[in-house]
Amino acid sequence: MSTDEKRPSAAVVVTLDGPAGVGKTTLARAVAEALGVFYMDTGAMFRCLALRLGPGAEQLPPEKLREACGRWTFSLEGQGNGTRLLCNGEPVGDEIRTERVGMLASRIAAVPVVREVLLEAQRSLASAGSLVAEGRDMGTEVFPRARHKFFLDAAPEVRARRRLLELRQRGEEADVDELAAQIRRRDDQDRNRAVAPLRPATDAVVIDTSALNIDEVRELILRRIRERTDAPLSD
Repeated sequence: MSTDEKRPSAAVVVTLDGPAGVGKTTLARAVAEALGVFYMDTGAMFRCLALRLGPGAEQLPPEKLREACGRWTFSLEGQGNGTRLLCNGEPVGDEIRTERVGMLASRIAAVPVVREVLLEAQRSLASAGSLVAEGRDMGTEVFPRARHKFFLDAAPEVRARRRLLELRQRGEEADVDELAAQIRRRDDQDRNRAVAPLRPATDAVVIDTSALNIDEVRELILRRIRERTDAPLSD
C-alpha cells in the first residue's frame, strides 16, 4: 500500500501516553507506520537533553537552564517506522536508552523551564503534519485537544521482563528485580511530580497491555481511530 493510500484525508494527532517500559515506542512507531504519518518520541527529546545537560541540570537557575536548553533544536525526518529524531541536525541514537539517562530525564522533566522549552518544540514539530506522539503528558498537556488519545499501562513486573528482553537483544544483562525496582521509582517520580504528572487524559482510552501483545494493542488503537475518522480530529 502506498503512503498516499495509507494517509488519512484529514490531519491526525494521535497521543500515546503511559509509564516507562509499557511499549509506547514500539506501538507508536507501528501506528504511525500504519497511518503513514510522522512518529514523535517526546521521551527521546527529554532523554537527549538530559544526556547533554548532564547530572544536576535540574538544580540550575531557570534562566541558565533555559539558555542551556536553547543550544539544541529538534527536527524530524522520514515517516512512520522510519521517522528519525534529529538534534541539531544529527540523528539521536541508542546512547540515550540507558537506565541512567532515563532517571536523569525523569528529573529534568519535573522542571517547568525544561517542559516549556520542549512543549514549544513538540508543538512546532506537530505543525509540520500529521503525527503519532508518545510520551507522558501528550494528551493532557501538549495536545489536549487531540481527538485520538490513548493511555497504555502494565504491571511493573511485566514491564521489567520486557525491558530485560530488550537489553538481552542488545547483548546486555540486568537483574529483573532491580529493573522492576527502577521502574517503580521512575513511576513514583513521574506520577507524583508537581508539574504535568503522569496520568490519563479524562477522554483517553486506557489500555492495560499486561496480557496483550504488540499486534493486539496496535489493532485496538487503529480500530478506535478508524471508528472516529469522520469526527473532527480536534475540538
